[in-house]
Amino acid sequence: MFNYRVKIGLIPMRRNTTDRPRGASWNWYSPEQRCIQVVGYIKEHFSQDVDFVDTKGLGINDLIYDGKTAKQAIERMKQEDVDAIMIINCNFGNEEAGADIAKAIGKPVLIYAPLDEEYSPDGTRTTDSQCGLFGLSRQLQRLKVPFSHVPSCRVNEPEFETAFMKFVRVSCMVKNFKGMRIGQVGPRPAPFYSVIYNESELLEKFGIRVVMINFAVFEQRMKTTPETHAEEVAKFAAYFRENYQHDELTPQYVEAMATMAVVYKNLFEEFDLDIMATECWTATPLMFNGLAPCAAMGALNDLGYMIACENDIHCAMTMALLKSATLGKGIPVFGEFTVRHPEKKDTELLWHCGQFPLSQKAPDCQAKLVNQRQWFRGKDGTYTAARIDQDCGNYVILPLLCKTTDGPDTNGTYIWAEFENLMKVEEKLLQGPYIHHFIEIEGDYRDEIADFCRYIPELTRDSL
Repeated sequence: MFNYRVKIGLIPMRRNTTDRPRGASWNWYSPEQRCIQVVGYIKEHFSQDVDFVDTKGLGINDLIYDGKTAKQAIERMKQEDVDAIMIINCNFGNEEAGADIAKAIGKPVLIYAPLDEEYSPDGTRTTDSQCGLFGLSRQLQRLKVPFSHVPSCRVNEPEFETAFMKFVRVSCMVKNFKGMRIGQVGPRPAPFYSVIYNESELLEKFGIRVVMINFAVFEQRMKTTPETHAEEVAKFAAYFRENYQHDELTPQYVEAMATMAVVYKNLFEEFDLDIMATECWTATPLMFNGLAPCAAMGALNDLGYMIACENDIHCAMTMALLKSATLGKGIPVFGEFTVRHPEKKDTELLWHCGQFPLSQKAPDCQAKLVNQRQWFRGKDGTYTAARIDQDCGNYVILPLLCKTTDGPDTNGTYIWAEFENLMKVEEKLLQGPYIHHFIEIEGDYRDEIADFCRYIPELTRDSL
């Protein structure tokens, strides 16, 4: 299962100069004080979502300043297995040491120069931190190290928080995307050539492993789980009975629905999976007397066990990415482009059979189970809609932004989504390499996706 907590190494740096009296140009005292203030502020105000590794005890007064102290920092960051690093220019910094650290660590890099604002009456400046940032960035470019940056500002200003938290989210996306394990239950639906993928390329380009789980295993677990996990099955059955209005067909399936939810959950744990994709509407009804998996998938998504429909591995990858962009706090939904709004030309129905998580239901809407499938409208709001796909080995992600709007009531789980220009979206999807399957999550994460692609060069951010 994914880990959404990020560990960032904080590496304050100064120029390697001879020491000078306090107040003199580019002395040691001023950057040392800035190091204490900036590092202390970051650790105090952002520890809710982040663990930090610092350079306390390294260099001179915790500041890295040359090749020797850079090696100390590299050793500590590797020992602590950080997910990303932040290089802080406490004065001009040291571009060679900073770039060497970034290259050696091989994780996302954030560079920052606190606002230079210390001037003596005679006009002496003590830091010139922003100036050094340009030297550092150029060295990173030469070493082919991708990086992000915080605009030169005070650490307690809104600009800092915005840029820093975006980097935290991007770092979470990178750590969870690389090397993820995707379980595939059964083959794809026979007519769905649209969801075929290249298993070898995923492993070679991204370290992503697809773990095959055949339906013989699934069938065996369905037989044994009611006895081996009776208490957990009972909890899921109560969940389905208590949270929905049922039609006349659903009650006979509730125990089997609950059993299926437990089977999927246990497969995550048994095969050490981060996310899953499954055959659904053709196999499970045939094998289990009409049983549908949709509601079970929704219930598991709310618990953090994400499952993509119709064995769409690329959609599973997209779900993982968008969930990580929220640091695990958001809930992605699988809503495909289905029909245009009958009256609003830029509005589309983003729909699927009935697998949205219940937490994403609009509060004014009744949750129903109709032949085991959820029926409700999703929450109103602003959504990022995205899909990863590929053509001839070229992997792309298309992030779109939409806002919910009114539309006709319909079956399944859905939102009516208004885009800036739906005709351009339609043309883009048709020209490819995309299909109707998209993943949506509340919030605007287009910038995070663009930044993420800097660190995953095999994946290109696409646009209309």
